[in-house]
Amino acid sequence: MAALPLAFTDWFASRGWTVHPHQQAMLERADAPALMLVAPTGGGKTLAGFLPTLAELADGGHQGLHTLYVSPLKALAADIRRNLSTPVAEMRLPIRIEDRTGDTSATAKKRQRADPPHILLTTPESLALLLSYEDAPRMFAGLKRVIVDEIHALAESKRGDQLMLGLARLQSLCPGLRRVGLSATVEDPPALARFLARHPDPCEILYADPGPDADIRMLETEEKPPWAGGGGAYAIPAVLEQVKKHKTTLIFHNTRAQAEIFFHNLWLANDEDLPIGIHHGSLAREQRQKVEAAMVAGELRAIVCTGTLDLGIDWGDVDLIIQVGAPKNVKRLIQRIGRANHRYNAPSKALLVPANRFEVVECVAALEAAKARDLDGDPRGPGPRDVLCQQVLIAACAGPIDADALYAEVTTAGPYAALTRPEFDACLDFVATGGYALRAYDRWQRLKQAPDGTWALRDPRAARQIRMNIGTIQDSELVKVRMRGQGKPLGEIEEGFAATLTKGDTFLMAGRIVRYEGLRETTVEVTRTNHSKPRVAAFMGTKFATSTQLSHRILRMFQQDSWPELPDHTADWLALQREVSKMPEADRLLVESFPWDGREHTCIYGFAGRNAMQTLGLLLTQRMEVLGLHPLGFVSTDYAVLIWGLDRLDDPAPLFEPGDLREAFDTWLGGNAVMKRTFKASAVIAGLIDRQTGGQRKTGKQATFSSDILYDTLRRYDPDHLLLDITKEEALKGLVDFGRIEEMLDRTRGRIDHVTLDRVTPLAAPMFLEVGKVPIHGMATDRLVAEEAERLMQDAGLGESETANPRRGWRVPY
Repeated sequence: MAALPLAFTDWFASRGWTVHPHQQAMLERADAPALMLVAPTGGGKTLAGFLPTLAELADGGHQGLHTLYVSPLKALAADIRRNLSTPVAEMRLPIRIEDRTGDTSATAKKRQRADPPHILLTTPESLALLLSYEDAPRMFAGLKRVIVDEIHALAESKRGDQLMLGLARLQSLCPGLRRVGLSATVEDPPALARFLARHPDPCEILYADPGPDADIRMLETEEKPPWAGGGGAYAIPAVLEQVKKHKTTLIFHNTRAQAEIFFHNLWLANDEDLPIGIHHGSLAREQRQKVEAAMVAGELRAIVCTGTLDLGIDWGDVDLIIQVGAPKNVKRLIQRIGRANHRYNAPSKALLVPANRFEVVECVAALEAAKARDLDGDPRGPGPRDVLCQQVLIAACAGPIDADALYAEVTTAGPYAALTRPEFDACLDFVATGGYALRAYDRWQRLKQAPDGTWALRDPRAARQIRMNIGTIQDSELVKVRMRGQGKPLGEIEEGFAATLTKGDTFLMAGRIVRYEGLRETTVEVTRTNHSKPRVAAFMGTKFATSTQLSHRILRMFQQDSWPELPDHTADWLALQREVSKMPEADRLLVESFPWDGREHTCIYGFAGRNAMQTLGLLLTQRMEVLGLHPLGFVSTDYAVLIWGLDRLDDPAPLFEPGDLREAFDTWLGGNAVMKRTFKASAVIAGLIDRQTGGQRKTGKQATFSSDILYDTLRRYDPDHLLLDITKEEALKGLVDFGRIEEMLDRTRGRIDHVTLDRVTPLAAPMFLEVGKVPIHGMATDRLVAEEAERLMQDAGLGESETANPRRGWRVPY
């Protein structure tokens, strides 16, 4: 299909548009079995994906479903439906477009199965649910194309693995199915193409003109960034000035709690009453939709947000992006920058606001990587087996399973191409019986084998229960927050945080300070309050870790002779570190030992990311205990671990023996809460534990109680159980990230620089100010904290003026 129908060319001409080269290329390759387009944000990649579909449907000859569009976000599917409906209506094309997500009514869902539209826009979870029905072959009978939007985002989680298994099933139903992937930010396009294509088929990659470089820099502020912390409150006056100069500004944060705090402080400083909103995943759907509608209408000057607005939704006239806090990942930064000036060949404008002094370095490194288009990302491992177990259940809901055919189908999915038959059979056996230790219980006897060798549900009524629990997204243990006397909720907070509240406590929710009044069933009731010092809801969210590539770029920066690209206050700080100690190096491990405040301290600069450094701190304190060094505690960041105790460390080498560390890790991991938490997540996905029963969602305590009993039982009576193997695999690459500790040990190879000093070092000093999850109340406490921080910095030679420190003798221009 090299040319568009006349109606399309006329429509383009009426708007003064021309078909972009990459859109034309997509038309010319419309019959390709698999095709991936990498195009910049605003480059019309979504329209490029749909043009062949619209052209094929223009004559009205196709009956039923023709194209399935899959996106990571429900809101993105709804946005695409709105945008796609415009050309269809204006060209009067006989095409019906609908979306199907968790927000779609039950009536509409039932009708769509009986009479599917020509184009259906959905999510991986909704597709998995559709494939679980017996009538799936009839619904998808005429399907010709699948478009996977923002495929890079899906490929980073189990949702992508679930989707690829779903596409494998669709390909079995529709052998001529064509696959299209769309993305703006890809660090390894060939790997992503292999992920998308039917294995072992090839997948062609099209590259659009990347367009002009973004206008991206750090925000200049009168006040210097603090030494520690993540809120960015110091920059609020400068941020507000930027908001006044632009039409619409998106202010991104890495966590929901930080977004709430920043929004609250921004609103207090908003003397001109500019319309400002907040948007994150813990807000009620009605709250989010209200903000989204105001954005589209151009009624908001700024929106404080999190990853909920990361992806390709065209929200109104956004002309500035502000990222508060280091982005931690260059791909994420590029994705967020692309939300500004959502037009082809128009440069995006973005400002970075480092939340603290070290993040100044990280932000400069991220800026350089973004300008070099040096994206980060780790290679994908094999498809997770808990997702495969769920896929077996989905297939069983749709009808009897032939094991040979299902194995052949599953291994056409890129993530599962290397799956062995014994691994598949183990998953099938687990789904059928629960495994050795559980096969005596009827509850986990899911499948039975017929005389012809096929597998089917033991009780067909179980299909309803299985469908209620489909999905790989792990829900946090949340309770709703509702204004007393009002019907609509404000949002949700962590169940654990709610348990700490007593009547009269205040916290932030949806940008408001609310007062806790009580818990009614599973809803927190609140009232408005004028309290000026709220607590902050402990939103789980995602604690991003600095990527390996960005960490290595920072370490390379440290080896420069000077740092003209850094502000003077940060360059002077690093210069002082080099003068009195050493700078961390990529191929050596820097360990500093020094006394402070009556305790011996050791700081290890591993640059392995937040999760790995947290795990390293746990392992090292355990090893120090064995060696008789009496550790008392530790604190970790993305780049270092600070340990304090009673005895000085004279020789750090024994702490870092790889074999001893691995043994300590295995011992620690077995009975650790991290494993139980990971087991619970995998058990839910694999179908061992239900999230919902009888239409009612279990509370977090109920689900945790059930999973803990199962975990302890399996460890005792069936230590080789499949789900325990899956749990260990998931823990290693997830919450504890031991792989990055091994990467750190491999690149340093026992080369340790141990520096012993009699004072706190400049680079270690901010570690003392890392705040734990302890609420601070009142101005008096704030003042004491500030005074203690000033004393610490003076001891480290980091005073706020050019003075000689008589106690330490370090002279610091600052």
